[in-house]
Amino acid sequence: MRIAVLGLGEAGNTYAAGFTAIGATVVGYDPVVERTPEGVTRADSVTEAVRGAQLVLSLVTAAHAVEVTAEVAPNLECTAVYADLNAASPERKAEVAAALGDAAHRCADVAVIGSVPRFGPRTALLTSGPASEEVAELFRTLGADVDAVGGQVGDASRRKILRTVFMKGLGAVITETVDAGELAGETEWVRAQIAGELVGGEAALDRLDRGTRKHALRRAHESEAATQLLESLGVAPLVTTAVSNRHRSLSRRTTRDMTELLEDFTRIPTAAIGDAGDRLGIIDPRVRPMWPAERLTGRALTVLCRPGDNKGIHQALTMAGPDDVLVVAGGGDPSRALIGELIAHRAINRGVRGVVVDGAVRDVHALREAGLPVWAVGTSPAGPYKSGPYRVGTDVALGGVVVHHGDIVVADSDGVTAVPLTDAERVLDGARAVLDDEASRYQRILDERVE
Repeated sequence: MRIAVLGLGEAGNTYAAGFTAIGATVVGYDPVVERTPEGVTRADSVTEAVRGAQLVLSLVTAAHAVEVTAEVAPNLECTAVYADLNAASPERKAEVAAALGDAAHRCADVAVIGSVPRFGPRTALLTSGPASEEVAELFRTLGADVDAVGGQVGDASRRKILRTVFMKGLGAVITETVDAGELAGETEWVRAQIAGELVGGEAALDRLDRGTRKHALRRAHESEAATQLLESLGVAPLVTTAVSNRHRSLSRRTTRDMTELLEDFTRIPTAAIGDAGDRLGIIDPRVRPMWPAERLTGRALTVLCRPGDNKGIHQALTMAGPDDVLVVAGGGDPSRALIGELIAHRAINRGVRGVVVDGAVRDVHALREAGLPVWAVGTSPAGPYKSGPYRVGTDVALGGVVVHHGDIVVADSDGVTAVPLTDAERVLDGARAVLDDEASRYQRILDERVE
């Protein structure tokens, strides 16, 4: 039997070697990875790899799965089956099947649900779609436990993603706990506590810890697919969103602290952050900078005040610290200033980076001279009441956006955005991609300009 393996990363190498070991003729293709298993013929193109193959395995990552499938389709043998092993959403799997055109009935969605480094080609699989049973039988020849669930292309991946919610979450919380234990000087005690709860003890702990760090970026993408599935089911993906951010942080090969994260956001305009955040989290433009050319990035210390009353702000200042931004939900009342010169200097003494207030301020010249960036709905010389009630550190609604204590707040001359801390890494990566795309398009516009 002739088998084409597209993508020779860790899993691709494993399956190519596995099928070679049982006597199959295997041809591999990968434009990036140079390693080729012994006995596997390396092709120079997708077309060369799939020519004459009875089975085509796609392991090219979800981002390239559809593109590669479209390249395979016109070169696929009329009796060949196509197995997509990429970790992807059910929707992306359906797109893969559609890209096969008339050969869609020979497609199988294959979901890898075990550890390939640990079990090799015997790793447990799920298959679905019209060719699921045929593909399952081929993988069973490797000794794999394969559950052919039938149904549609995407059904196997849906089950894998449901498992991802737990498995990737487990790996993320283990790495975070181990890092915290190290910083606290309690590494051995923390590791013993985790290992004691795991079947497999220390070995399981090490496998989950190392694997999570090694494959962090891929697992971030898988966790993002899981958040989409949970949302489609009506389950709020609060923990899974945080898990994705943890993996993105690990992919940068560092334990990110808040200061580093804020520094990264400082370089990003609010417009790009808004685009990357699905254009959500943008506070109503009535909350505007009190003078031009200011910029602010920090961690939200939320304050809920009765309109015209700033007792809660005074309380918040006793709790504020470096990197904080006071985010004050003051009901949008422009008649009485909630912040003035004296509060500004108290805030500066506490290390507060700036203030965003859905209400008025006063002493604007003094605020600017003090160097405390302020966004507000306007100014008023009238002072506030100090009677309460108030809430500090609670969720607040400000300018049409719910802001949680600890969210990332970024403000510039365009306005104010709030990014949930649990989604910060994804939005940061997305914003960088937005800027790269805009830079590329801007250069094309300049190149097209007629002098």
